[in-house]
Amino acid sequence: MKYRTVAVSTAAALAATALLSGCGSDDGDEAAPSGPASLTYWAWAPGMDKVADIWNKGPGKEAGITVTVKKQASGDDLVTKIITAAKAGKAPDLVQAEYQALPTLVSNDVLADISEEAGDTKGEFADGIWQQTTLGSDALYALPQDSGPLMFYYRKDLFEQYGLTVPTTWDEFAGTARALKKKAPDKDLTTFSSNDSGLFAGLAQQAGAKWWTTGGDTWKVAIDDPATRKVADFWGGLVEEGAVDNQPMYTPAWNKALNTGQQVAWVSAVWAPGTLTTAAPETKGRWAMAPLPQWTAGENVTGSWGGSSTAVTNDSKDKKAAAAFAKWLNTDPVALAALVKESGIYPAATAAQTGGALSEAPDYFSNQPGFYTEAAKIAQGTAPAAWGPNVNVAYSAFKDNFAAAAKSKSDFGPALTAMQDATVADLKKQGFGVSE
Repeated sequence: MKYRTVAVSTAAALAATALLSGCGSDDGDEAAPSGPASLTYWAWAPGMDKVADIWNKGPGKEAGITVTVKKQASGDDLVTKIITAAKAGKAPDLVQAEYQALPTLVSNDVLADISEEAGDTKGEFADGIWQQTTLGSDALYALPQDSGPLMFYYRKDLFEQYGLTVPTTWDEFAGTARALKKKAPDKDLTTFSSNDSGLFAGLAQQAGAKWWTTGGDTWKVAIDDPATRKVADFWGGLVEEGAVDNQPMYTPAWNKALNTGQQVAWVSAVWAPGTLTTAAPETKGRWAMAPLPQWTAGENVTGSWGGSSTAVTNDSKDKKAAAAFAKWLNTDPVALAALVKESGIYPAATAAQTGGALSEAPDYFSNQPGFYTEAAKIAQGTAPAAWGPNVNVAYSAFKDNFAAAAKSKSDFGPALTAMQDATVADLKKQGFGVSE
């Protein structure tokens, strides 16, 4: 699994001043379908049609509900397409939506509130994941499908060779980076990547940041807040002193650095084994996974990088039937096992994060049999995330401003302020109310 395309759509598609609290469906009392229901589900995850077939031949057949999956592109393309379809009254019954996209879809009145139909599933998910589908309200705009809790990956053999200790706090992380530089000046603990807005967002979440919040009919943007500034100052300081590299990830040079041991660790998400398999094939079996370093010793808090949900649209003529499928897809053991097998996801449902389809470690981490047991413990500490209707603008501003700061090894503070200012200016331009 690797869902890294997390930017959401877009200026042209945003509707001005729609209130989150006022969006969603009013048909909570709508009767269950009296006859057969045929539903359409837009999704991009591979193999989703095979998972839907299990429903159609089993629970769906008994309930008279058939689901047809129509494969879509992910990220910006899907969000723009679904908003356009909804404006024409032709949205599908269900859509796979990244968590970051939910505020944009809700503010455009695309998604139905399914709290009455599916709110009883709350206990199936970690609180921080559930919160992303409610947007901090009493409504429920989607059911969590998969998640990407952040973790710490490191070359176990090289840590032993250089006498390094796996860091449990960020202070220890900085100390480990400096210790490695003294012992092997040609190596780096890791890199700060200005290409990866989603990783930076997840690290900020872990520190307690909530970049977008609502109050009444206005948005408040707090990207340049103390929690995020702490993260920016931490990484900016390490880059400035040369304790970590300043090159972007997901390039041939980065792959080579991992494969040759020039970089000996990586802060990433639970889907990292899939990336390492192709980026560093010669180091299979030499890596290990540990919890993300903490800001306060002894805590278990992590952020998210990626993940998606299953939402019901306001255009659906069979809201209850659509919600029934969404519940089955994301909570039923058979469905979850199929999602892991066919779609390669890391399920958001906590009961499916160990055992069954995840009873064995990823092949790349066969040397760590308890990989998924440890991952499940980490996932339970997922911090809440607060997304807004213009994540794409914030992410673009991050890439532009942090790239320049990382390249020049200068203070990250002004880059963070620029990211905040760009996000606020865009909200105002789109007609949203913004409180200071």
